[in-house]
Amino acid sequence: MSVLFDVLRVLGILFLMCRTSRAEPSVPTPIACTTRGADLADARAVVACPNCALHQLSVFGTGVYASVSSVCGAAVHRGVIPASGGKLKVHRLPGRENYLSSISHGVKSQTLTKWTASFSVSQAHSQPMEVLGEASTTSLPGPGPVKKALKKNVKKTPQNGNKDCQVDIALLVDGSYNIGQRRFILQKNFVSKLAMTLRIGPEGPHMGVVQVSENPKMEFFLKNFTQPKDVFSAIKEMAYRGGNTNTGKALLHTVDNFFSVDHGSRRGLPRVVVIFVDGWPSDNLERAATRARESGINVFLVTVAKASPEEIPMVQDREFAQKAVCRDNGFFSYSMPSWFSTNKYVKPLAQKICAAEQMLCSKTCYNSVNVGFLIDGSSSVGDTNFRLMLEFMVAITDAFEISDVGARVGAVQFTYDQKLEMGFDDHTEKEAALEALRSIRYMSGGTATGEAIAYTVSNLFLPRKAVSGSKNFLIIITDGQSYDDVRSPASAAQAEDITVYSVGVAWAPQDDLKAMASAPKDAHTFFRREFSGLVEVQEDIARGICRDFTEAQ
Repeated sequence: MSVLFDVLRVLGILFLMCRTSRAEPSVPTPIACTTRGADLADARAVVACPNCALHQLSVFGTGVYASVSSVCGAAVHRGVIPASGGKLKVHRLPGRENYLSSISHGVKSQTLTKWTASFSVSQAHSQPMEVLGEASTTSLPGPGPVKKALKKNVKKTPQNGNKDCQVDIALLVDGSYNIGQRRFILQKNFVSKLAMTLRIGPEGPHMGVVQVSENPKMEFFLKNFTQPKDVFSAIKEMAYRGGNTNTGKALLHTVDNFFSVDHGSRRGLPRVVVIFVDGWPSDNLERAATRARESGINVFLVTVAKASPEEIPMVQDREFAQKAVCRDNGFFSYSMPSWFSTNKYVKPLAQKICAAEQMLCSKTCYNSVNVGFLIDGSSSVGDTNFRLMLEFMVAITDAFEISDVGARVGAVQFTYDQKLEMGFDDHTEKEAALEALRSIRYMSGGTATGEAIAYTVSNLFLPRKAVSGSKNFLIIITDGQSYDDVRSPASAAQAEDITVYSVGVAWAPQDDLKAMASAPKDAHTFFRREFSGLVEVQEDIARGICRDFTEAQ
């Protein structure tokens, strides 16, 4: 009986050895720098390249290479091995059309319209059985009872996440030809460690990933995974895409499509984009970065392996890092020398992302202002013109993000008396606020603008001031001479940090308008002969509010 078990043992070892040897050669075959894909006899081979002079390597294609290409040159171009050489796997592929040219890792590949055969290159693993998912046991069980190892089913408790780091994060990972497949894998490892360090969870930070290449790809959104292990698995499954490093295109796509409620964005939390760039972008970042800032998104830029002195002439915009970030103050920029030995860089980057008090781009004029309207309801206005005035207010309000965590709008109507038509906290949904403005009823009466300004400060702005860090704006709309003094109440309003815009129509005196307006007077004073002309200045006032907000930051 023991002889039978010995025979089975030997057969098992031989079976596994044969299976392993068929999967992939264990010993690499040395080749020369000029060895072409067509020179290799086997459909799959493991080879070893020497140190090669990059300018002597002839390569055709990108990702998939024509068989006339140097194998070592293709491997360096792909990022599978360094120029100093190393082991790699080569896979023979059918011929194809349109082999594309690109510059990557110091190797410039060439175009080729058509070739009869192709090949691809990938990293060589020292333990092929692990790659195939084979069991590591190389012998059969001996005689006697066999006891199976029992695995305990350990139920992992879901993690709630780091409650001190409640941010929504989009990671823009570099998947271009510039980084190459080898460094792309190292980048994925770094991003996985970052997710673990941030402590992703339902009550903590949420994360999604966009891959930057020729065209951006949404790998997963904020709502897709809220547990670290799920985020880790999703990152691991990301496939390398290649293409140009169109970072600006990817950022613009992220700003327009990523941070929505449907995709899991949470209201009132900082929105963060972390861009990883290996080398430099192929396109312009400035327009996309401006859009990101206007949208309240905090952009961090992580640069890895900056351009060498001989590569600097190839960089389209040498100031791309300064233009991309939320603020060029050093906080939003982060640099790593390479993708190797990056463990020490994970925690400092995570701390930056969680520093909510330094997210300077979270607040914008669109989501962090209190806009109050003081509207003339005197008898000289008339019902028709009063309706035009309300539509003017609606158009300005529509430019802002009215919500319970965003901008607020309020209104006071005045004659000799004053009426608080809408407080800042009365309508915190945009459509409800717009409808409330349209529904204001015309009072009719005299014109006491000075008293109305004092009433508005006390009853509209001051109750909100204690609970809001937003900037305050008052837009006064009147068509005539006030019966009382306007200068002192307007100065008192400005002393309460309220920026005043005065809009006059018809018989409103210029002296009163300038006396009420904040400095510089010309930028905050508007006049139109007819109420129908208000439509011509509504965009200027909304833009002026954004200008004032930005200058105050």
